[in-house]
Amino acid sequence: MTASLRPVSGTADELVPLLRTWIEGEEPLWIRTSGSTGRPKDVVLSPHAVRASAAATHARLGGPGQWLLAVPPTGVAGLQVVVRSLLTGIDPVTSLDSYTAERRYASLVPTQLHRLLEAGRAGPWAALDAVLVGGGPVRASLVERAQDAGISVVRTYGMSETCGGCVYDGFALDGVRLRIDDGQVMVAGDVLFDGYVDAPRTDEWFATNDRGEITNGELRVVGRLDDVVLSGGVNVPLPAVTAALQDAAGVADALAVGVDDPEWGQRVVALVVPANAVCLEGLSAERLRDAVEEAGHPRTWGPRAIALVDAIPLLPNGKPDRLAARALFS
Repeated sequence: MTASLRPVSGTADELVPLLRTWIEGEEPLWIRTSGSTGRPKDVVLSPHAVRASAAATHARLGGPGQWLLAVPPTGVAGLQVVVRSLLTGIDPVTSLDSYTAERRYASLVPTQLHRLLEAGRAGPWAALDAVLVGGGPVRASLVERAQDAGISVVRTYGMSETCGGCVYDGFALDGVRLRIDDGQVMVAGDVLFDGYVDAPRTDEWFATNDRGEITNGELRVVGRLDDVVLSGGVNVPLPAVTAALQDAAGVADALAVGVDDPEWGQRVVALVVPANAVCLEGLSAERLRDAVEEAGHPRTWGPRAIALVDAIPLLPNGKPDRLAARALFS
C-alpha cells in the first residue's frame, strides 16, 4: 500500500515518517470518517488544530508521554496517538511490553476494553498512567469494571471534526468551548476542523448532531439526534435501549437499531451476543423487553425482534456497524 495523507492511508510504519514532517508544517491532511450511518466524508484537519488537541490532551493527563497504538492510524484516534508521541519526541509502541518512557498512555474503543476485561487481561493495562476510551458510548458498568481492575480509564468525547476527543470525563479540554443549542451539543475552539473537502467550514461553532446537557460545566451526552426511533408514535432513544440490553442477565454485548416497518413506521430490533450457550433459552425478545422495563424504561422501548450473533459487527475503527446490523433484519 502507498501511504498518503489525503486521505490518511497506509500502515503505521509508513505513516510515522510522513506525520513527523507534516506536524511541523501548515498543509492540512484529510481523515475519512467511518460512515457508520451513511456516506463517509473527508474531514480536513490542519497541523495547528491537531497540535492544539495533542497539547490539551497532555495538559489534562499530567504531561507528555509515550503512546500505545492499539487503534488504526488511519482514523482520528490513531492519528492522534502517533502525533502525541511524535510531539513528545518518542515513536509510538505497538505492544504493552515495548514502552520506554516513564509516562505511558493508550487509546481504546469500548469494544476493546470490554474484550480485554472478558479475557482477564487487565493486569498489564493497569500499569498505564491513563487509558483513553472513546469513539462511542462508554457504559458506566464497563468503566467500573475497568477501574476495579486497576485501569485508569478516561472517558473521551469527540469526533474527527474535533481532532478526536475534546471532552474528558465530561469536561472540555483547555481551549475547547461547549454549549447546548436546542438540545444539540455545539463545539468551538482551536481543535476544530477546517471543513470537509467539498464544503469548507464557515461557522465558529460545529454542530455535532449529538444530544446533550451541561450541568456545572460537565457535559452529559445522551445520544445522537438520529438515534431516536419513532415507533408507533413513541420516541425510543436507542442508546438507552442498548445500555439496558447490555446489562441484562445472560448478555455479553448488544446493539439496538431501528428498521423500517409497514405497521409501526419503524421498529426497534436488537443484535444480542449471549454470555454463554447456557443463556440462549432465556434470550427471547420477550425476556429482553422485560430487561428494558426492569432498567426503568417503558416496555414499549424494548426490541420487537432479536438476532443472536457471535459478535456485534464493527467498522475498522471499532465502532458498531449499524448498517450491517440493520441488514440482518431486512
